[in-house]
Amino acid sequence: MRFSYAESMCDPSFYMPLAKAAEEAGYTSVTIPDSICYPEDSESKYPYNGTGDRAFLSDKPFIEPFSLIPALGAVTSTIRFTTFVVKLPIRSPVLVAKSVSSVAVLTNDRFGFGVGLSPWPEDFEITFTDWKTRGKRMDEMIVIIRGLLRGEFFAYEGQHYTLPSIKICPAPKKPVPILIGGHAEAALKRAAYLGDGWMFAGGAPEELTRCLDRLAVLRREAGRENEPFEIHAGSMDAFKLDGVKRLSDQGITDVIVGFRNAYDNAQDVQPLDVKIGALRKYADKIISKL
Repeated sequence: MRFSYAESMCDPSFYMPLAKAAEEAGYTSVTIPDSICYPEDSESKYPYNGTGDRAFLSDKPFIEPFSLIPALGAVTSTIRFTTFVVKLPIRSPVLVAKSVSSVAVLTNDRFGFGVGLSPWPEDFEITFTDWKTRGKRMDEMIVIIRGLLRGEFFAYEGQHYTLPSIKICPAPKKPVPILIGGHAEAALKRAAYLGDGWMFAGGAPEELTRCLDRLAVLRREAGRENEPFEIHAGSMDAFKLDGVKRLSDQGITDVIVGFRNAYDNAQDVQPLDVKIGALRKYADKIISKL
C-alpha cells in the first residue's frame, strides 16, 4: 500500500515545506489539484460534496499544477506528485503533452498524470473549448499525449484532432501513468480501456465498491485485467490499520489522506506547524506500522 498526502487551497508558501515533510514522514506521493477560475455567476453544481454547493472554491488559492510540481520536485528527491485531477478537455493536447513531459523530466519521472472532465461549463466557455464533445475529445487527447510522450515522431487523425508527424524533446525516460478520475460510466470505461489507473473523487464506501466492481468488469471486457493498474482513493477506512487492510483487499494501490475539511467555505487558517504535525502523526500511527 502506498500513501498520498492531500492538501489544497492553503497558503501557497506552505507547499514546499509540506512536500518535504511528507517525504520525510514516508508518504509515497502528494496530490495536486487543478482549478482555473471562479465565475461570478454560475448555476452549475459540484458533483462530489453531496450538496452541489461550489462556494467552498471562492477566493481559494490554486497554483497551476505544471508550475507547482517542478518547484516541489526541486526541494524533494523521492516523493511522487500526482494531479488530482487536471481538467483535460479545456486544454490543447500538444501543449499538455509538452507540459507533462517537462514536469516528468524535471522531477526525474516522479509524476502521475491524473485527468478528468471539468464539471463546470464555464471552464469550457472561458477557454473557448466545446462542452458537448468533451468526453470524445478527452479520449483522443489521451491517445495523443501518450503517443507524444514516447519522444518519437507521432501523427494522429481523429474525429476532433488531426496532428501532423511531430515529436517533443525531452521525453520522459519512463512512461507517465495516465490516471482517470470520475465515477460516471463513461469515466470508468475510459479508465478501463485507456487509463493506467483510476482515481476515486470521494464519497460513501458503497460508491467506492460500486465503482471498483464496475471497473473490474470493464477491464475484463477490455482484455486488460492482468495489466498494471493504479487505484487511488480516499476513505475513512484509511485512518485505521484494519481499514487500510480492507482497502488493500479491495485492490486500492494508493490511499489518499488529508487532515482537514477541504469543502469548508472559510479560508484555511491552519498554521503550517499544525499541518506538518497532522501528517507526521498519521505516518507514525499508520504508515510506520505497515
